[in-house]
Amino acid sequence: MKRRFFQLLNGLNKAILPKYGKKDPLQLKKYQQAIIAYRYFVLINSLGAD
Repeated sequence: MKRRFFQLLNGLNKAILPKYGKKDPLQLKKYQQAIIAYRYFVLINSLGAD
């Protein structure tokens, strides 16, 4: 159930949040770094086992 929730959240993130994959993380602003960290957290939890 937890995994399914994170998979749904990951789908919403892909549709709504901006992508910063081609930019240097050290050159981004703090809120942009926070978005990357959040997206990573959700992605890892959506791929993890129950």
